[in-house]
Amino acid sequence: MPYGLPTSTFLPGAFRHHHGHHGLPSVAGTNPTTPNSAVFQPLFGQLSDLWGRRWVFLSTLAIFTLGSGLCGGASTGSMLIAARAVQGIGAGGINMMVDLIICDLVPMRDRGKFLSLIFVAIGVFTAVGPLIGGALAQAGLWRWVFYLNLPIGAPCMVVTFLFLRVKARADGGSFAARMRRVDWVGVAILTISTIAVMYAVTYGGSLRSWDDSRVVAPLVAGLLCLVIFVLFEGSPFVSEPVTPYHLFANRTSAAAYAITFLHSIMSLWIMYVFAVYFQAVLGKSQTISGVCLMPTVLGFPFAAAVGGALMSRWGRYKPLHLVGFALFTLGSGLCSLLSQSSSPAAWVVLQLCLALGSGLVMACLLPAVQARLRESDTALSTGTWAFIRSIGVIWGVTIPVAVFNNRFDELLPSLVRDEAARRLLGNGQAYAHATADVVNSFAGETRDQVVEVYALSLQRVWQIAVVFGGVSFLLSALEREVALRKHLQTDFGIEEKKNTASRGSNPQPRDGGVLDA
Repeated sequence: MPYGLPTSTFLPGAFRHHHGHHGLPSVAGTNPTTPNSAVFQPLFGQLSDLWGRRWVFLSTLAIFTLGSGLCGGASTGSMLIAARAVQGIGAGGINMMVDLIICDLVPMRDRGKFLSLIFVAIGVFTAVGPLIGGALAQAGLWRWVFYLNLPIGAPCMVVTFLFLRVKARADGGSFAARMRRVDWVGVAILTISTIAVMYAVTYGGSLRSWDDSRVVAPLVAGLLCLVIFVLFEGSPFVSEPVTPYHLFANRTSAAAYAITFLHSIMSLWIMYVFAVYFQAVLGKSQTISGVCLMPTVLGFPFAAAVGGALMSRWGRYKPLHLVGFALFTLGSGLCSLLSQSSSPAAWVVLQLCLALGSGLVMACLLPAVQARLRESDTALSTGTWAFIRSIGVIWGVTIPVAVFNNRFDELLPSLVRDEAARRLLGNGQAYAHATADVVNSFAGETRDQVVEVYALSLQRVWQIAVVFGGVSFLLSALEREVALRKHLQTDFGIEEKKNTASRGSNPQPRDGGVLDA
């Protein structure tokens, strides 16, 4: 998510500037945007059907710009967290609305090419953003990482207002009537569920053990609310659900939604696990570690661009899913062989293998979701897809960290004899201390033992990644290959002058033609 990338290098310093936030894990300070960006995405999809894409997109830009200004002016750690939450609402809306507007303006077969352009921009921002954030932080100017969004956000709003001329449905009714059509109860239940789960996974395995009642209770409550949300969306109490059942009624869309969730997990998996390998096992600094991650950072958007172009050329998404997840599964298995003595060529090639596999799939996920859905479902399906993708980001950090810490705690007593090292790194703290500075603080034999435990623990993490890749491959095999529509039938296309033929005038079959079973 591009809005959060440059902040990762300086937010810890920003919190230290505000004397921290007692009892709060650092991840909570850096990622309060994640649950907010996720839970509001389905809502923005429904609102855009009622009020049109233009005004909802303008609103998300305004919310993000406001949140950025509040972050820059934050005077306490608590205020910074709250401001980041506001920023996250806008950022999640921007991400979803950009995808949605592309779907409104571009036929399904060509969407991959345009969606891939977004990921190319994200890749460039991923490479440059942390460098800008780090440089400003070292100069004591961390607030300007947020303030820089203001001269960007304001012109974006002006350009959007002047040039984004897209149609809106004329049957929306009065403002009050439209408000009554919004699934407010469903959104509220989903919000409670997401925040509760996010709270549990933020504290679990860091400040508290996973069997702590203060972790188990919100996790169970959040999952229970998710079940209630699913039941409510199919009940007679909601006439226009924000996530209707029919979005999952065919096996292709259902499989593509599941693949989206797993793919989001695996995409984060690569970045976080390799960062530990470079710093704790190879002993590289954070800056050099970032340079070592360039094969992933640059390879992913390149592969996404290639995948989108190939899908548009061939009109097929299933082969790209199968090839992508096969490469990811193979790469994960080979990564489990990495050790302190592995050559740079080995980890560069393996990063490229994983980035290619993950990137090939990225631009082909949303078209696969929508292939057997009606064009009238575009907003709801895009909002649901964006929500599932954002939730996957949460688990993409939590799962590998939990697997890593659990394996580390298993190996620590038998492989590390130094009591001080055990106290520092045990009880789920190994990931938090996975830096070259901490590892190099131990001398001689103890350091070698600690490095060995880190390397062996990472092997287990990659072995679990093989399972995720394999499951995704099998789900891809369940998809039906549907001929992607070449024409649009939408109520939200570009505004046209009178007597001009509508772009999507030729009727097309709802589901396209099935190429194979």
